[in-house]
Amino acid sequence: MLSVFKKPIVLLKLEGFVVFFLALVIYWQQSFGWTLFWSTVLLPDLALLGYLVNAKVGATTYNITHSKLLPGALAVVAIATGNALFSALALIWFVHIGVDRMLGYGLKYPEGFKVTHLGTIGKMSGEPSDSYLPCGE
Repeated sequence: MLSVFKKPIVLLKLEGFVVFFLALVIYWQQSFGWTLFWSTVLLPDLALLGYLVNAKVGATTYNITHSKLLPGALAVVAIATGNALFSALALIWFVHIGVDRMLGYGLKYPEGFKVTHLGTIGKMSGEPSDSYLPCGE
């Protein structure tokens, strides 16, 4: 069990699961409605359209919509104003990000879509999952 703590990638994926699970449970507990959930949960992926311009724009647009900063700010606004729609959207956004992290889709580097802070997506067999980490780790 303690060996899990020696592998940051495992911890980051587990954190993604926790974000996903907590946001989903809170969403369900608040009875926000599943029509809103299913009609908006994939909206952050519209940022992938930035890759039609180039990898740098794609990485930037993806990272803007897949970091926890904007849904966190939206949650703060929701709490401050008591706006239930903002609360629901923030939770849905956290669910989306949590699923992505849990599946290994991290924030992107401009070198290409598959190059993330969690390692390279779609590694070749036998290649370690952290085969490319631009941060030098």
